[in-house]
Amino acid sequence: FRELRPKALIVGPTQETAAWELDRTKGFEICKKFGIATPPYKEFHDYGTAIAYVKKRDFRLVSKPFGDADKALTYCAGSVEPVQDMIFMLEKWKKQQKLKGSFILQDFVEGIEMAADGWFGPHGFDLGWSESFEFKKLMSGNFGMNTGEMGTVIRFTRRSKLARQVLEPLGEELKRCRYVGYVSVNCIIDKSGHAWFLEFTMRPGYPTINIEASVHSEGDPAVRLYALANGTDCRSVMLEKIALGVVVALPSFPHSHALAKEIDGLPIYGLTDRLWPHVHLCQARMEKGQIQTAGDYCLVVTAAANTVSAARQAAYARVKQIGIPGGVSVRDDIGERLSKQLPLLQKHGYAVGMAY
Repeated sequence: FRELRPKALIVGPTQETAAWELDRTKGFEICKKFGIATPPYKEFHDYGTAIAYVKKRDFRLVSKPFGDADKALTYCAGSVEPVQDMIFMLEKWKKQQKLKGSFILQDFVEGIEMAADGWFGPHGFDLGWSESFEFKKLMSGNFGMNTGEMGTVIRFTRRSKLARQVLEPLGEELKRCRYVGYVSVNCIIDKSGHAWFLEFTMRPGYPTINIEASVHSEGDPAVRLYALANGTDCRSVMLEKIALGVVVALPSFPHSHALAKEIDGLPIYGLTDRLWPHVHLCQARMEKGQIQTAGDYCLVVTAAANTVSAARQAAYARVKQIGIPGGVSVRDDIGERLSKQLPLLQKHGYAVGMAY
């Protein structure tokens, strides 16, 4: 039986590469090994020691948990009274007994958040670096809590300064780990043009995988992943095209688990044949011929164009065609801040040729 069983092909992190993302300290060690700049940080196992460190450090800090922890435990101290702000949150979590494992406190770096992403297989990286810009806060204007993501702007390009700095150096290590899949290195570009590592993502999560689908020219995604695992680049991605995705959620995302009965089984209207290629269902199901909600993270709407503004216009025109009883939560400014950020990045050689 063993001889007859076909060889399994796996696209996804190994135990070793998963640790790059889940173990914050391991991620920083990998970066240091390959000369990728990291902000000062310190690992903690209890809130009391962390509070003492914040008082002594007297600097604006960011708290990040290890593993797949509650997103609310990722917290950036505010610009007003940052030391007291972080101490308050740590004391609050201590009282609530939120600590489930280790966490780090990392120096805050002022700048523009940008990631370099790529698909890696036995042959190395596929053609086309992905440059992405996430919009993580719940509300427009970058207000509210972190949600993971409310939308993202992505461009695949042949040449990327950021990818050259933070992705290319990892190639041999990824090959040694026999890694097959998606790797993202999220960074902050400061005002002098220096890129600082923030975190690894060793998986194509939502809405990234949905948005990327809008700039693949043809073919089943499963076929592309099969080719990647076999060491072949399908070359199906449309280079220099800008893709934009908008998350359509239900109130009170991301805490709707408390309202599970109220948000389950709501009909999703407006999914016409013309709109369907640009709608990516997430927590949804078909019942009695009607597509319904099956959670608070309902779907992602995408668009691809030659400029960010054109992609924005198309994506939001499609969002307006979709209706769910009770209304939805949608951030209406995905991509908007790039009108100011792209010129600043391009002065330092990043996101060259990307037009708003």
